This record gives sequence, structure tokens and C-alpha cells, in this order.
Amino acid sequence: MKKITLMSLVFLGLLAGGCKKILDKDSTRVVNEENYWNTLEDARAGIMGVYGLTRAALADNNRYWIYGDVRMGNFDSPIRQDLKAVIANNLTANYPVVEELSNWTRFYAIVNAANLFLERIHEVHDNDARYTDNNMTVDVAQVRFLRAFAYFNLVRIWGDVPFITSSRDGVFENQPKKDGRAILEWIQSEMVSAAADLPYNYSSNDIQQPGQYYNESSSRWNGALVRKLSAFSILAHVAAWQGKYTDVSVYTKFVLDNYSRGGNGYTNTDELCARNGLFYDKKNNQILGFGFIWGHQDASFTGVVEALTLAEPVVNKALPDIFVPKDSILSIFAERNDARFNIDTTGTTHSNRYFTNFQGRYPIFSKIKVMQAGSTDPSFRIFSSTLIVTRLEDITLLRAEALAVLGERTGAIDALNVIRQLRYNVDSKGEATEGNTYQPYSEARSGELIDAIFRERQKELMGEGQHWYDLVRYHKIKQKNPKFLELINNGGIYWPISRSILAQNPQLTQNSYWK
Repeated sequence: MKKITLMSLVFLGLLAGGCKKILDKDSTRVVNEENYWNTLEDARAGIMGVYGLTRAALADNNRYWIYGDVRMGNFDSPIRQDLKAVIANNLTANYPVVEELSNWTRFYAIVNAANLFLERIHEVHDNDARYTDNNMTVDVAQVRFLRAFAYFNLVRIWGDVPFITSSRDGVFENQPKKDGRAILEWIQSEMVSAAADLPYNYSSNDIQQPGQYYNESSSRWNGALVRKLSAFSILAHVAAWQGKYTDVSVYTKFVLDNYSRGGNGYTNTDELCARNGLFYDKKNNQILGFGFIWGHQDASFTGVVEALTLAEPVVNKALPDIFVPKDSILSIFAERNDARFNIDTTGTTHSNRYFTNFQGRYPIFSKIKVMQAGSTDPSFRIFSSTLIVTRLEDITLLRAEALAVLGERTGAIDALNVIRQLRYNVDSKGEATEGNTYQPYSEARSGELIDAIFRERQKELMGEGQHWYDLVRYHKIKQKNPKFLELINNGGIYWPISRSILAQNPQLTQNSYWK
């Protein structure tokens, strides 16, 4: 048997559903075998290890959703005081989960694994003729992207952070912070370079990746790996976080002009919310996602959004960890004929795709509910939904946001109406329902354009880890909420740094807002 790196051990552990256990064990070395970088199989294990560490970092303690959806967001918590603290932006509260979420170690594990891969992968190329120039080029592009994506998460969550681009032989060394704005410029440059070498699809005779990738057919890789549209989509988010909306318009246009080359297009509302729909398994219209795939023995009890949101009557759990209060639901989904959720003045629910048990004490956010392999058995609480970072609807609305900021009102409205046409007055085939006519955006009905765009993002992407970052961008654009602007100006939008990290690295100081 080939010798295996710690990276690939982590990945294999994740396949068994153990997102946290292996990473709880501290290690100063990513690779513990001197003779590792020799064969094609070593290269595959190495790159899969970086993917595995990326998913582990996002899934640990359900951090992707707590960072993105719970913090000052749509959700409340019935009984979990730690989540109530996050909702209230009390991020120094003395709860183990809050302390864990303040710790960036898992993201630096990605960085270190990626650095080591990039430093050593040429040895496989030198030692194994099966590992071609093209294979190495495509692998390096993926790893460069994943490293940059790890830094994007670090900067969005903590602001200024240590910046490390060499492995130092697998040893984590203390480093001071570097200006997050400079790191964002590096992230953008890295992702642009990676995008140039990435294919639209794998094992599909793409000119940038001919033949079978690691001797597997396209069905193995569809939706599982970073590809060109993934890179340009995240580039759009990087540019939006920087306020570089001209770049956002360029990157989003590229995705929308080319999605037919690397994706399956828009998702109708039934497929969006079905147990075996968009969030089930892996597929190319998940532009960037990290799967917990049942068929790969990869399902999990935690690290998936259902672990936070589902309860009776969907699964046999008395209370959800988080829920959207009724008054919030009615305020957010205020327009008639919204296929995701709408209720008339008599209290009759006409669509409950997003919410189950609306008339109960706690409406259950059930937009995402992938149990087992599409099971409807409420006693089977093991989940296998994909953590979707971005999809085409997200990119379309991000383009609308950019064009609105740039003053290109007609283009912004056109992009917004693409999503409105998908979600209002249409059936599962996207056709207008009988007796109703599709209603495009109008200021009288939906308010100011930028407000309508962000409200549409709030609805469309609910439960997908986007809302907190949307709130920050929205208030930067609007400049009308003094309390939130104070958070932005004083660094309160970032998380505090974990006490354990500060204790082990004397070169760091606590983020100023949390001192």
C-alpha cells in the first residue's frame, strides 16, 4: 500500500463523516513520510487532501453557516445560548463553540497543505512519467485557488491575518498580521492566474484538460472540483468585498456568458428545494460546492446546515437549533406569488417550499433537507447535502448589485428580473401560472433598486452562508445605518482572535474592536 500523508488521512476521515476528530489532534507536520512525492497516486492523494481540509474548515462546528447566516442574521435560536450570543454579535461570550469559531487554525491547515503541495509536486512530475505536464498544471491551478480561497475566508472573517506562502517543512511558525487589503489584492491575482489554467470541466475533452483526469470519467468529477467558472465566480465575490464593482461586472459577465460550457444553468424552485434536488449529491450547477455524499459513505450528523435547522415534523428532533421567526418570514417574503414561500391575508399558505410547520411555534427552515439518499424517514437524521458556496443565481444577483452601484440601472434590473422570473408566478417548469402574469421589478412594488436586489439575495440564498457578508456590503453601499457603519469603521465586522491563538503567538494582538 502507498504511504499516505496526513492530508489524505484527513480526507479519508471526512469520507467517513468524521469532520472534527482527526483535526482535533495537533500536528506540526503535514507530511510525515520522506519518500512521499513519487507517484501519480501521491499527487492525487495530495490534492484530495487539500480539498478535504477545505471542507473540514468550513464544516467544523457548522462554522460556515454560523459565520454567514447566524451572525446578526435572519435566524434566531430557541434555546442555544452560544448561538444567541453570535446572533447578538457578542463574539467574546464564554462559550466553547464561540471560542472555537474564533480560532483560525483549520484555515491555516489548508494554507500549509497547499504550500507543501506547490513546493513538492514537481517531484512527482520528475519521478513518474504518467504525471504529465498538463496534469501538474491543472493540479497546481486548483491548489492555488484553494489556498487563495482559504485566505479569502480568513480576511473576511478576521480582517488582518498572518500571510504565509511557504510550508517551512510543515512547521507552523508564529507570524505577525499583514494588512488584509494587501492580502485581498494577492487573492485576486492568484485566482486570476489559477482561472487561466483551469478547465470548464474535467474528463470531458476540455482543451485545458484533455483525456481522463486521474483515469476517472466526468461523472466522478462533475461538481466535485474547482473549475474555471468556480474561479471567476469567487473572483466576483472577492472584488465585491473590496468594493471593486467594475471588476465584479467583468467576472460575473464571464460566468453568465460561459455557464453553458461548464454548468447546467438556472435551477427551478422545485429542484432548489427538493430532497434530491440542487443540494443533493454533486452537480455542475453547484458552481462551487463541497459535498457530503451518501454514495461515498460521506453523510454526516453535523457540519451540514440541516443539523442546525431541521426538527419535527421533518426529523425527530424536538427543537431546531435555529429558526426564522414568523414576523421575519412575513416581512422578508412580502411579495405575492413568491414560489419559495407566500401566505395570503387569510393565513392560507400557498407555497411552503422554504418553511415547514409555519403555523407551529417554530417554523422549520426546510429549504435544504437532504437526508440519507433522499429519504423521507424522519427518524433517519444523517444528512448529505452539499455545502454550496456559489451558484448561478448568486452570480446573477451579484451582477445586478454591481451594475446598480455602477449606475447601469437597465442592466441591473435585467439581471434582477432573471431571478424574479424564476421565483414569481411560475410553475416548476418556469412557466407563468394560470391567472397570474410575471411581474418584473418596479420601484413602486419592490422599493429602491439596490434594496430590492439585496432583498432578493436574502430570500434566494437564505441558509447558504451569504447573508452576513451581504449585510456588510449593503451598508457600505447605502451609508445610512450609523450603528452598522460604526461596526464597519471600528473593525466590529470581524471576529475576535481566539485566546488560544493569542497565547501561542506573541506577535499577534487582538482585533481592536474586541480588546
